Order: sequence, then C-alpha cells, then structure tokens
Amino acid sequence: KFNKYSLFQDHFYFLTLYGKFGTVTPILKPIAMAELNNNSKIGKEKRGFSKRKTLSTKVDLTPMVDLGFLLITFFIFTTSLQSASVMRLTLPDENGNPTPVKANSTLTLLLGSNHLVYYYSGEYDKDANLPSSTIHQIRDVIILKKQHSDPNYFSIVIKASNTSVYKDLVDILDEMTIADVTRFALVDITSGEVLQIK
Repeated sequence: KFNKYSLFQDHFYFLTLYGKFGTVTPILKPIAMAELNNNSKIGKEKRGFSKRKTLSTKVDLTPMVDLGFLLITFFIFTTSLQSASVMRLTLPDENGNPTPVKANSTLTLLLGSNHLVYYYSGEYDKDANLPSSTIHQIRDVIILKKQHSDPNYFSIVIKASNTSVYKDLVDILDEMTIADVTRFALVDITSGEVLQIK
C-alpha cells in the first residue's frame, strides 16, 4: 500500500512514499510556478497572431486571348462573303442601228414627287390629263399594256423628275424585272412633262 501527498513550498514539490517495510524514500523535484517571457515575437506566435495565407484572385487571360484569335481566324477562312446583288442592264450599241419602236406599243412612265408615277401611252400630248399611280400599283398598268401590245415592239420609257427620289427609280427597275419587260429606256424628262406632273 502506498500513501502519497504533495506540499508546494518555495517552488519545490515534496513527495514521500511509505513502503511495505516502513522505509522512507524522499523525492525532491523542483517545479516552475510561472515564467515571464519578454520576447514579443514569440508571444505573438503563441497567442495566434500568425500571418494568414490569402488566396490569389488574379485570373490569367492569356489562354482566352489565344482562343479568341483562333476563333477569329477560323471564321475568316470559313466564311464566304456575300456578293453584291446587281441588276443586269442591256445597253444598246452607240454605233449600232436604232431600235425600232411603235407608238401604240410604248408606255412612258414619269416619276414625280410623293412616290407617284404618271404615265401615258403612245406619243406625248401636252393637253392630256396624265393619270397617276403608286410605285407598286404601276405593275398592273404595265402588265395590262403588255397584254394589248405587240410583244416584238413593246417598250417602256422611264423619265425621272427632279422631285423624285432614287429609291423610286430602283423600284421601277425592279418592276421591269417582275413584269418581264426586256425593252425599256431611261430618258431625260422634258419641260412640258415636268409642268404636267406638278
């Protein structure tokens, strides 16, 4: 049987053991009660003031730039550019013979203001009251005149005034293609016709 007790005095720890035969074995062991540390660096490390490791938020965009240039190069070599749509015009030869026409198979179109088209059939009559139509409604007039004219001599004369716009001329040329008119001419408008369409 062992009996032990401890006594703290003058920073020493006394332990006495009583053995089986009544012998006494004194044990003397020094104990440090407290310790002062003047090193501030070590104290900060012990108190948990170590520097926190932060993750970098920088993004490397070099692969993205390379991918962008590769895509641009791919689309440049694989894309076909759209060809300009143009209208083919058959122009007469300046040194050739004049094209024969018939007055009763000729339709004259006068492009005026507000997208209006004045027209007359045959020869010009300064005293006549010229009927008018819109750009898109003139197609019916052209088709009707074509049906009642000789197909070998049917022709249309187009005259644009100063009050018309370029889009009207383009639309009239489109109507020639839609109505399948193969013989038409662009002619300067006369002063008498200008007075009639005002």
